[in-house]
Amino acid sequence: MFDTGMTGFMLICAMLVFLMTPGLAFFYGGLSRRKNVVNTMLMSFAVLGIVGVVWVVAGWSFAYGGDGSIPFFGGLDQLGLTGLVQDMIAANADPESAGTYPGLVDVAFQCAFAMITTAIITGSLAGRMKFGAVCLFVTIWVVVVYAPLAHMVWGGEGSLIGDMIGALDFAGGDVVHISSGLTGLILCLILGKRREFGMMSYRPHNVPFVALGAALLWFGWFGFNAGSQFTPDGVAALAMVNTVTASAAALLSWLIIDRIKAGKPTLVGAATGLVAGLVVITPAAGFVEPWAALIMGLIVSPICYFAISFLKKKIGYDDALDAFGCHAVGGITGGILTGIFCVPELSWTEFGGLIYTGDFTLLGAQVAGILITIAFVAVADVIIGLIVKAIFKGKLRVSEQDEAIGLDVAAHGESAYPAYLGLD
Repeated sequence: MFDTGMTGFMLICAMLVFLMTPGLAFFYGGLSRRKNVVNTMLMSFAVLGIVGVVWVVAGWSFAYGGDGSIPFFGGLDQLGLTGLVQDMIAANADPESAGTYPGLVDVAFQCAFAMITTAIITGSLAGRMKFGAVCLFVTIWVVVVYAPLAHMVWGGEGSLIGDMIGALDFAGGDVVHISSGLTGLILCLILGKRREFGMMSYRPHNVPFVALGAALLWFGWFGFNAGSQFTPDGVAALAMVNTVTASAAALLSWLIIDRIKAGKPTLVGAATGLVAGLVVITPAAGFVEPWAALIMGLIVSPICYFAISFLKKKIGYDDALDAFGCHAVGGITGGILTGIFCVPELSWTEFGGLIYTGDFTLLGAQVAGILITIAFVAVADVIIGLIVKAIFKGKLRVSEQDEAIGLDVAAHGESAYPAYLGLD
């Protein structure tokens, strides 16, 4: 018989993570322009459908199937979740399976991770990429990039990053945030800048949507981080406390920056800081003490603020909703700081953080894991992007006319705020 407490814990955590993708739709929708809010939110909702199907068909098997003999790929043995129902039936009747939960619960939990990761990418594309091209890209991406990367980090014995290199990633610094943020950057470079980029100010059209989305993300993130311990124990509790601590510190840190730079604290800034704090603690949630989580939260906001407000303008890339500046930059920061603050007794390897041991081994492994993630994702993204571009006859972008009108009406025939009087 399965342990009902553990099973219940993981079911709740999975449901919390599933909530994050609709939450991201509100977050991105509020940040987008009024004429593109439907398109922006629909991209996140489309991910729910695409990843929900692809994960069952092949994603799970590519990430967590096989016997662990391939460092960068799971296997083909669980395509379509073959055999998992029979395994559940057999294990449920086995008294020795007490203390475990059904593998199908893990399928759902990891599917939710794949969904939110893929949806993050769409923030960089808002307002200019063909909806069909987005759907095709993310369909390929989740099986060619996300699933193999999840295996490399979390595939257990024989995995390239998690086992051979010894890098730590508690809940997705490499797998979720660096991969999605970097993919968003590469795609926005392939697409080119939006009309009037640099000539006009793009402001969030609905600040309450941003706050609602951030709140849903914050709530779901407790399942995201605490659930990554896969058992309701002290480390899961630590991950939850660290999630609160880092996000709170980053929120306050961003408000202070807003006050200094803009003269006024903003709700959008508070929401962005909250998310940045959640990102930075993700790879470290179960490895560091709360005081370290506090420091990580305080540090990440100025780093992400610099990337969003200065680096983007300096380099000139048009990351529409700052997926790269928040997620990739925050994820890299969190991964590096994990190598500094990791409590040795909590480490999955025999190496602890630099400040405890004076040993650079773990920090070096963290940097190596990040670099491999960046290289793998960047190369794969460029290849997939060029393939999708070729399929769409060299045009990933909508027409200039559609971009000017807005994709809500041009691509979907809908308006987020219809007047109902024949005018809009």
